[in-house]
Amino acid sequence: MKSSVEALEGNKVKVIVNISEEEFEKDLDAAFKRLASEVRLPGFRPGKAPRKVLEARIGSEYARGEAFEKALPRYYSEAARDGDVDVIAPPDIDITEGRDGGAVTFEAVVEVRPQISISGYKDIVVKIDAPEISEDELNEAEERFLKAYGELVDADRPAESGDTLELDISAEHDGEPVPGLISDAYSYTLGSGTIVPELDVELLAAEPGDELDFAAVHPDPEEEAPLRFSIRVAKVQRVESPEPTPEFMQQNSEFETIEEFRADYIERMSANRVERARQARGNAVADAVAKLVADDDVAPPLIELEVENRIEDMAMRMQAQGMQLEQFIQMTGQSTQQFVEGIRATAGDGAKLDLALRAVVEAEGLHCTDDQLTDEVQAAAEAMDEPADEIRKRYAEAGLLSKIRWDLSKRNAMDFLVEHATVKDKDGNKINTERFEVPETAEEDIPAEQATESADA
Repeated sequence: MKSSVEALEGNKVKVIVNISEEEFEKDLDAAFKRLASEVRLPGFRPGKAPRKVLEARIGSEYARGEAFEKALPRYYSEAARDGDVDVIAPPDIDITEGRDGGAVTFEAVVEVRPQISISGYKDIVVKIDAPEISEDELNEAEERFLKAYGELVDADRPAESGDTLELDISAEHDGEPVPGLISDAYSYTLGSGTIVPELDVELLAAEPGDELDFAAVHPDPEEEAPLRFSIRVAKVQRVESPEPTPEFMQQNSEFETIEEFRADYIERMSANRVERARQARGNAVADAVAKLVADDDVAPPLIELEVENRIEDMAMRMQAQGMQLEQFIQMTGQSTQQFVEGIRATAGDGAKLDLALRAVVEAEGLHCTDDQLTDEVQAAAEAMDEPADEIRKRYAEAGLLSKIRWDLSKRNAMDFLVEHATVKDKDGNKINTERFEVPETAEEDIPAEQATESADA
């Protein structure tokens, strides 16, 4: 087989494939063998009828058509792979020579991924939550810790959210008592919302001795009749926290002092907060660069390809967890169509990100190196416990090396964008991102589902 690629207008190319008569004869012979197993001829067992008998009975034209149907897609795929054609839609195939016999030539016109250029990608500014632990947050953490060891005391003031109220409570529905809501000395935490929202509203600012009668919407939406409450407030109590003396801290915690508790909280939460900020930065940069791509640059086939890639990726992840995608969809309560439409709703953004990252790769010369590809193959080989040469050969035969190269190149582009982005907090103050940096062996800033999976093709 020989092939060539000719560029056309409108993000299309023409793949021209020439197949010698000798090579196509193998496909024709395979077609006759398939037909022999399907056609029943007197005097011959299934699959045993000679080719000449079949030619006489059904004609060579029919068998040739069968050979075209089975073989041409394979030849086209091989030619597209050899020509590194970045296909995004099925081809339109036209047989130009050899329809009736001899050598075969066909042309496949196919839409390819557009190559675009974008501007402004070096000037991206994003806003994320600052990773710092504020003094207010630290004080709240200390208060929560101490309250866990506190005691209830009379509040000597109107009820506030968080107070514990002792209630004589009676609730009815349609004139009938409500089980569980007929009680004296009922303990209720104001603001908990554990019964009905109206209860928290009515009890706010209540004092001991207050009597309240009110109606509330039944929590069951199928019940039209309201709940009717009669309540007497017996007590309003608050939690009195202990003093965080060294003696208390040593008896009730792993810390010698409250200062050690606060320092430990900062250390524990800072690592988590920085990781969240690092991920937020990557996602925000990805969103920003995707917005630099015009809607007109995103051809409908790109969106459909994005949908297919996302569904395929999700199916693989579900399978790794021992679940079929169909089971997962059923658990969400959606139909398959609703599930697919939900994915399609954001697929356009993923397609834009893919185009943007490719544009940055081309503009900045960020194509992956041979060493990067080798490292990627080696990592896959170690994960699958197989020789790297075997994995690389398998990738090559499946036509995956180009895709892997682009995935790595897009990761390079994402790293470049993150490095050049200005990161600010929600108040507009610039964040020092030096502490965001991680060793090269650690996870990159590239969003897991946006920069690689969403850009797969």
